Formats: sequence, C-alpha cells, structure tokens
Amino acid sequence: MKFSLLVAIVPEELEQECIDAATEAGAVGMTLMTGRGIGGERKKTFFGLTFEGSQSIMLLTLEKGLSLKVLKTIRHVLNPTGDDSRGLVMTLPVEHLGGIDMSQVKRFEERIRHDV
Repeated sequence: MKFSLLVAIVPEELEQECIDAATEAGAVGMTLMTGRGIGGERKKTFFGLTFEGSQSIMLLTLEKGLSLKVLKTIRHVLNPTGDDSRGLVMTLPVEHLGGIDMSQVKRFEERIRHDV
C-alpha cells in the first residue's frame, strides 16, 4: 500500500468545515497546527499594523488513491466558486512510514475493497 501526505493550509475560520469535509471524504485522522502566513498583498489594519490572520495547518497521512479525493473535497471548501482560493492544499509522496495506527490501514484497505 502506498501513502501520501496531504498538507492543507486553511484560514482558522474554515478549519472545522475542512475537518468535516476531509472526514466525510474518508480521512480517519489528522494532525492540526496553528500558523501565520504572509501573502502577496499585505492587509492594512488599525494604526498601520498588518494582520494576516491565523491559519490552521492540517497534516493527513492517507492511502495514495484516497488522497486525491480528500484534496478535491478540501479544495472545494477553500474555493467553492472557482474564483479566489482562501487556502492551499497539496499532497506529497511518502517513501517510508512508521508508527501508523493499524486500524487506519485496515480502514484504508476496506475502502479500497469497497471502491473496487
């Protein structure tokens, strides 16, 4: 079985919606971190200080075939109209993996059997 690491950087206010979407698409676990970003256009706020807002970084280890489905689902939350995205989502190949919960692997296998 091959795995991918899905990385999603989403605005904090969309975090729960992205978590729900990923779970509905088949993700069974993830790691969440808080971050800050600097965009191409800085936003001016009170007294000339810039504020970009908090972001959530979602890390998901997924079976390779499932990763594209989860990516598309999160992308739809971030960019529902196709105009201007509010975040970033990507997958990276995983060469070596240790410590994954075997119940997750069993769920991935069941999903693959169901889809085939």
